[in-house]
Amino acid sequence: MSTMSTMSVEDWVERLGGPDGPSRYRRYAVSSVGFMSVCEVGLWTIWVVRGDFGVLVPATVIVLGTAHAGVQLLLWRSALHHYLAVGPRPYLLVAVYTAVTAATAAWGCVLLSSGRIENGDLTAFMLWLLMFYAGPPVLGLGPRAGAALVAVVSAASLAGAAMAGLTGEPLVLLIGATTVMVPFMAVASLASGWGVRLVEEMAAARETQARLAVAEERLRFGRDLHDVLGRNLAVVALKSELAAELARRGRPEAVDHMEEVQNIARESQREIRSVVRGYRTADLHTELAGARSVLEAAGIDCRIEYGPADRLPAEVQSALGWVVREGTTNVLRHAPGASRCTMSLRTAGPATALLMMENDGASAAEPGTGTGLAGLKERLTALNGTLAFEQHSGGVFRLTARIPWEEAE
Repeated sequence: MSTMSTMSVEDWVERLGGPDGPSRYRRYAVSSVGFMSVCEVGLWTIWVVRGDFGVLVPATVIVLGTAHAGVQLLLWRSALHHYLAVGPRPYLLVAVYTAVTAATAAWGCVLLSSGRIENGDLTAFMLWLLMFYAGPPVLGLGPRAGAALVAVVSAASLAGAAMAGLTGEPLVLLIGATTVMVPFMAVASLASGWGVRLVEEMAAARETQARLAVAEERLRFGRDLHDVLGRNLAVVALKSELAAELARRGRPEAVDHMEEVQNIARESQREIRSVVRGYRTADLHTELAGARSVLEAAGIDCRIEYGPADRLPAEVQSALGWVVREGTTNVLRHAPGASRCTMSLRTAGPATALLMMENDGASAAEPGTGTGLAGLKERLTALNGTLAFEQHSGGVFRLTARIPWEEAE
């Protein structure tokens, strides 16, 4: 595979001159069109200089040729804008351009029929005229309509040349060269417009990609910040209330609880720094042990069944660790009357990890309306996992996470 075919959008934009590459490429395209118009005027000048035509012929040809090149330049710009979907179809300019072309072709036929120019002079005259005419109408009107118009004008011009007396080898040469060069110029014009549009679409795709990356990073940061601070703040509130109550009673254990609050605050700082760096993962064993400690400190009986935790892949353990963390936070926040909580990790079938968390004392509020469970669903979806929750009578709330996995052989 060639290097060009493997270049990314960023590489293309960089090759085109950095962030302003598309605009620069459009300027290059317009500049090349301007160069073609200058070349057309130059060819008319050479045509006049190389022949002995007196005064009338050079004057009229230079005027018509310059007018043709000028209208062509204006039409190129409008046609390119329409092709890029930033402007209307340039019907008026196409009509003027076609009229100037027809007038120039008719004048060439008149010059031949009146004996002011030779057959070879008209051959070059017609070929240059039709060759330069072909591009803008095709780009401005579209391939079908533009090609039909160019074909009609070319056929009429060739017929007019034959009626004016162009015969033999010069006529054959003109027909053959027109058949090759007119379609070539039409296709070249479409290729130029397509190139500009492709570069601008790649630049637009690059901008969209950058915006999506920023939005995704914001969602990740918000989700991780919620998951990190949710349980820690709940524990801080719990420990602080307990310490305050013990302090009122003059119990020395209040100091121990406040030291735990201090440690949790420091741990939260470290975790937030990890979130900012984007490297934080949740360790399943650590989260299960932490959940037991926090829940029992809140007076909630916690029972844990580890099951196949050690055999699970690292990414599956990390995702389930987040489930344990968010589930524990929900128990502390939304189950003020909870007395028990069970966590069961087992396999469901040969290749699915199943984590179930169940607690009593859940409030009557509708579950799943916050951002925590939504963030968990996103984490599990990335691993083709699912998250479900149920609230039963008596304040029983059940959270179920399923993640497929393959055990290493």
